[in-house]
Amino acid sequence: MRTRPLKVALLGCGVVGSEVARIMTTHADDLAARIGAPVELAGVAVRRPAKVREGIDPALVTTDATALVKRGDIDVVVEVIGGIEPARTLITTAFEHGASVVSANKALLAQDGAALHAAAENHGRDLYYEAAVAGAIPLIRPLRESLAGDKVNRVLGIVNGTTNFILDKMDSTGAGYQEALDEATALGYAEADPTADVEGFDAAAKAAILAGIAFHTRVRLDDVYREGMTEVTAADFASAKEMGCTIKLLAICERAADGGSVTARVHPAMIPLTHPLASVRGAYNAVFVESDASGQLMFYGPGAGGSPTASAVLGDLVAVCRNRLNGATGPGESAYAALPVSGMGEVVTRYHISLDVADKPGVLAQVATVFAEHGVSIDTVRQQGKDGEASLVVVTHRASDAALVGTVEALRKLDTVRGVASIMRVEGE
Repeated sequence: MRTRPLKVALLGCGVVGSEVARIMTTHADDLAARIGAPVELAGVAVRRPAKVREGIDPALVTTDATALVKRGDIDVVVEVIGGIEPARTLITTAFEHGASVVSANKALLAQDGAALHAAAENHGRDLYYEAAVAGAIPLIRPLRESLAGDKVNRVLGIVNGTTNFILDKMDSTGAGYQEALDEATALGYAEADPTADVEGFDAAAKAAILAGIAFHTRVRLDDVYREGMTEVTAADFASAKEMGCTIKLLAICERAADGGSVTARVHPAMIPLTHPLASVRGAYNAVFVESDASGQLMFYGPGAGGSPTASAVLGDLVAVCRNRLNGATGPGESAYAALPVSGMGEVVTRYHISLDVADKPGVLAQVATVFAEHGVSIDTVRQQGKDGEASLVVVTHRASDAALVGTVEALRKLDTVRGVASIMRVEGE
């Protein structure tokens, strides 16, 4: 074993960063044995240096992150500060001064992953980011290494623990959205401002990263269709249960049937109770991968939190340090396929549409005619009426999103349709 330690700079010492530092200290001997050399925490960049950080030598703490990554003796920079800037500049500066990088920054990677990979390659350094997608769940490495000889066709997953906790509570207790959100906040699962989670921004960034790796194509955050879950109601769950389904906020990355394009999207969807993702409860994450040779694979576990995320960071740190000792680099960006990324209008799936209609003869025939005129085939219809008003629930066969949008626009023009109560996609079949 080499006795000279590999030096690590830690950018950020919050919930995740403090756990990374703790594990590096308490598991130092094991990490050294696995890597082939000891690792040494050489500096910690923070915004509030006066804060007491248990187990971290105050002499290592600095507010000058730029000076830390420019030192020249740093082997690996671990970035867990998040956001776009100054993280982007610090990472590229680290490459320029000879360090490899381990990051958990999903937003930055979804927006500028191609440029960061290019910078790493230009300087002969590694960029690893297992922790950016699903916390402790090994997912990026299986996709880009274990399945490198396979053809991935679909990635379907729950990649945000906050939203899964909220939807699970609504499903299991009958709670409304706000009530479930309040409980998630009280338990620490939701931030004071939960927008990034409940409006799907967090999941969309993760979908962009997953789609890029799975399909060997550059997929940016702007390419991902995003729809939040704040409009999901108890009535939607009641309808789902009548269909033998539940509702999840899903990240879905798909290769087109002809293989000529890909799509990436995040939105609430009904999934059958028989699908493995339907049983994912609480704040857990799970990702379902479908490929030609391997068939169906499922990855499950805690998707957030200090210790789970730190576990993924340390796994990357071990891999990068091993590469460093061997004078090698691991897999970089694979975008050779360069497939076009189609918009949501090209997506084909099933739909559950709930309409408020007049309770009188001929309404169903009018509605069915509109669906037929737009090429959308109906699977089932359920109608309930009382006192001149009725609800009409239509479940379609598979249709394109564009066809469905045209259908709904035409339905709104019917005098007998009072309103569209809800529209939800049906996935996982």
